[in-house]
Amino acid sequence: MLARILAIASNTYREAVRARLLLGILGLSLATSFYSVIVAALSLHNEVRVVADLGVAALSLYGVVVAVVLGSTSLYRELEQKTIFPVLSRPVRRWEYVVGKYLGTMLTVVVFVAIDAAAVLASLALEADQPPWKVGAVTGVLLLILAVLLVRARYTRVFAFIPWAFAIAVAMWLEAAPAGTDRQLVLAGATLAIAEIAIVAAVATMFSSFSSPVLTAVFTTMVFVIGRSCDTLAHLPKKIFGEGIASGGKVLSHVFPNLHAYVPGRALLLGEVAGQPVWPYVAMASVHALAYAVCLLAVSVMAFQKRDFA
Repeated sequence: MLARILAIASNTYREAVRARLLLGILGLSLATSFYSVIVAALSLHNEVRVVADLGVAALSLYGVVVAVVLGSTSLYRELEQKTIFPVLSRPVRRWEYVVGKYLGTMLTVVVFVAIDAAAVLASLALEADQPPWKVGAVTGVLLLILAVLLVRARYTRVFAFIPWAFAIAVAMWLEAAPAGTDRQLVLAGATLAIAEIAIVAAVATMFSSFSSPVLTAVFTTMVFVIGRSCDTLAHLPKKIFGEGIASGGKVLSHVFPNLHAYVPGRALLLGEVAGQPVWPYVAMASVHALAYAVCLLAVSVMAFQKRDFA
């Protein structure tokens, strides 16, 4: 069972990494991370803060975009190219196929977030007065190692990005040491972004199990927007919106996952909120995300079991 799920997940990851659209989003996210350095130059003695805040915000946004794109198109591509039929004709259960596709999507997103976080930390290191030659030397060595891995591993080169992404993220974490607590903000923000993306990817998987890519993308985006607005919907003023709309907003805030919890304020991520340590908060939010993802995957499996491919 586990071997079949992992095989489907690895194949999903391989196809996603080779997609040009994903590479374009990655390039855009890296450009945004380094553009934050230019924006930071316009601030007054807040360069490190600006780079950290903009970097984490961009990391979260682009990660969600990747989850929506992959979740909306991955399963449909298999149906369109009819590659799903030989897979399901083998001793592979439908629930194993759905779980494998989801795990492959999540693996792709985690690698994406790790590389993007490394770019944010590199920008943070430069703003924190880390010598540019040192950051450049470490980056150059790691890029050289990646190039060697890609040349030597002809048939498994896409999987070389997995350990390399974590290696460059750790290296840039060490380089960003002069940034102090802002380095913690980036790490906590990236972890919460992965937790939020786990929910979004599960929502996309659920809709894609019975809908088209366009509708899946639209519905998933709507869930994301409502989820990010749950706190606002729960406290709509009745004097302005009326009793009906205010009550409806409160209902929506309880039905949809509160994704606003995965983008907390800067003070909390820095550990400056009394009685609210950052890492217990991150751990609890991750557990909630895992619970939501499991429930949504269960619905996805039930819908996919009843789907007719004829």
